[in-house]
Amino acid sequence: MSKNIPGNHKHLTQDDRISIEKGLDSSLSLRKIAEGISKDPSTISKEIQKHRTSHGHNTFNEPSNKCALSGNCKKQHLCGDRSPSCKKNCRSCYLCNRLCPDFTPRSYHCDLLDKAPFVCNGCVKKVHCHLDKFYYRATTANREYKTVLSESRTGINISENDLKVLDELVSPLILQGQSPYTIIRNHPELALCEKTIYNYIELGALSVKNIDLPKKVAYKVRHVHKTEIEDPRCFEGRTYKDYQNFMKNHPDTRVVEMDTVVGCDGSHKVLLTLHFDNCSFMAAFLLESKEAKRVEAVFDRLEKKMSTFEFCLTFPLVLTDRGGEFAHPEALECGQDNIIRTSIYYCDPMCSWQKPHCEKNHEYIRKIFPKGSSFDACTQYDVNRMMSHINSSPRESLGGMTPYALAKMMLPESFIKALGLWEVAPDDVRLTPDLMKK
Repeated sequence: MSKNIPGNHKHLTQDDRISIEKGLDSSLSLRKIAEGISKDPSTISKEIQKHRTSHGHNTFNEPSNKCALSGNCKKQHLCGDRSPSCKKNCRSCYLCNRLCPDFTPRSYHCDLLDKAPFVCNGCVKKVHCHLDKFYYRATTANREYKTVLSESRTGINISENDLKVLDELVSPLILQGQSPYTIIRNHPELALCEKTIYNYIELGALSVKNIDLPKKVAYKVRHVHKTEIEDPRCFEGRTYKDYQNFMKNHPDTRVVEMDTVVGCDGSHKVLLTLHFDNCSFMAAFLLESKEAKRVEAVFDRLEKKMSTFEFCLTFPLVLTDRGGEFAHPEALECGQDNIIRTSIYYCDPMCSWQKPHCEKNHEYIRKIFPKGSSFDACTQYDVNRMMSHINSSPRESLGGMTPYALAKMMLPESFIKALGLWEVAPDDVRLTPDLMKK
């Protein structure tokens, strides 16, 4: 198809097909018709041959004998002993076509249909012609085109064997809590997109079903909670507006979002989470209770395992909410020998969206510890194992990299060692409650 013709590389429209039909009725050449709608003549030729409709030949005054040899046939007595006295030629008998071994069906094919324009639209002999006919009708052609277009996009475009291999790889990983994006990222040999995996699951082509996928988040009406910190003086110079002003003047500062994850009613242990926004890496620490001194102890322990200088580099700024466990910012900011090791800032009341990365990453924890679970039976090793699996899951926001791999490049090595985390192989990543049962 010529690239110099405007309008190429686009599907024919209803108006184009009407122009083709009118051109054929007027006995125009395919080249003339193509010029009229700015298409290549080969496009017109293929369209006509693909969508022409057959019309049977005219049977008016058609002879009863359907044999092509009947005009010169002199055969007699084909019926044998059943009519010994018959002296007529067999071609005039209704039994001729059925009994004759040389019967050749009469052909109603017109040789003109084998070359352009391939239809009888403009033929002057079509009214009296007794041969089979083909016509091009724009309405019928457009209806067939839309049917083929619709059917070509339904079903599954994959062989049975390839689907079986895909199911054996994808389904176990889905049941391990991995998302289709994670699977595609870790297995580029699949050569499929994330949407295709979701479509196969929706159509029931794979062993896993929609119920095995992570549930869509249903946001409930949030209950209004009062600020747990009673002394408002600790917010002076540490409000979210102060944080914004600081980041405006120091935009390259590393931000760490801090929060806690609580268990069910009646449980005591909670998780303290520290999320590094620049690499989506999250660390979690098991606290015996939701008290300020427990959080302070975690900060002190990390500083001892690292050094005050490296702690300052790792935690230059911490953004958190107004929970009671963060009520003593001075104790968090000052470390050994009263050296300032970090800066604490607080979000506005009931504005968890101001630290969205941390809140979003808690969804991974809730995959393993659904709401209503308790952390009381856990140890810090269990928490480290959970965070190792979470940080080894590729993120689309990181270009397919894992938070753990990015943290090794962006955070101090001493901090990674102090956490006691490890990297999990892609196919071993498990983000379901079964992880804590092993």
